[in-house]
Amino acid sequence: MFAIVRTGGKQYRVAAGDKIVVEKLAGEAGETITLRDILLAGEGSDLKPTDGLTVSAEIVAQAKGEKVIVFKKRRRHNYRRKKGHRQQHTILRITAIGDQQAEKPAKKAKAAPAQADEAPAAAAAAPTQVNDQITDPAAAPEASAPAKAPRAKKAAAEAPAATEAPAATEAQPQAPLKVDGAESAMTDSPAAKKKASPKKPAADKDA
Repeated sequence: MFAIVRTGGKQYRVAAGDKIVVEKLAGEAGETITLRDILLAGEGSDLKPTDGLTVSAEIVAQAKGEKVIVFKKRRRHNYRRKKGHRQQHTILRITAIGDQQAEKPAKKAKAAPAQADEAPAAAAAAPTQVNDQITDPAAAPEASAPAKAPRAKKAAAEAPAATEAPAATEAQPQAPLKVDGAESAMTDSPAAKKKASPKKPAADKDA
């Protein structure tokens, strides 16, 4: 069965066992209140009259909503106002709609037999001490596995080939070049000297 109730200027569709958050109502946590403003009630697609119908609810807690910042500003007037606000709410749990009450949740069965079965398994997995040595069954397969031989590195095979390179390939110093007319030997090619152009004979003035 469901009902539509109005409280705090808002409407809520509720059923037995639901939890809703409404505007603050007077009361402490654990108290029971009655909502009498019922707008609609029904079950499935069948509607029922709301005359004399009430909804009972239990107060779960008194809480506050998220903070809202209210900021005001007027430019060119040096006007700034900042204020925070948190709306107060009441959390309700619907216990009954008319004569229909909410079903209580079934308690979970004890898990004592399951714990008894887990005890032998834990004892078998625990490490044991033999001849002053602690052996762990979980680590036994890892110990029995043979160690893998290390792979040969390619660098070791290439090292002798690098050392056998002939020494004749090393660069040899070049012999100094001799240039005719130079006072000393030069290792680089000498710069080409400019040849002096022959002077033309002066023209005879008398001619």
